[in-house]
Amino acid sequence: MLCSVPDQAVALREIHRVLRPGGQLRFREHVGADSPGMRRVQRLIDGTVGPRVLGGCHCGRDTAGVIENTGFRIDRIERFLFPEARTPHSYYILGAAVRDG
Repeated sequence: MLCSVPDQAVALREIHRVLRPGGQLRFREHVGADSPGMRRVQRLIDGTVGPRVLGGCHCGRDTAGVIENTGFRIDRIERFLFPEARTPHSYYILGAAVRDG
């Protein structure tokens, strides 16, 4: 899961490099919340004990933005809460991106 890698852009550039043109990257990832207040809580967790006690997980990243900025085209994306109760780790994206060219 990309939430646990130290540098998402480095990991995604390597995935892009080895994936054939037209190949798909499928993802299900923790992402930043849709509300400013919860994003602040996520940043606090990500910047302190969260990654150390949660296996490197960062719950507030803009993973979809990094996917697009590393050469992928997002074909489909769904945002959802799991569990439905709003906690810092409840915000997810699920989707697929394609390596063009």
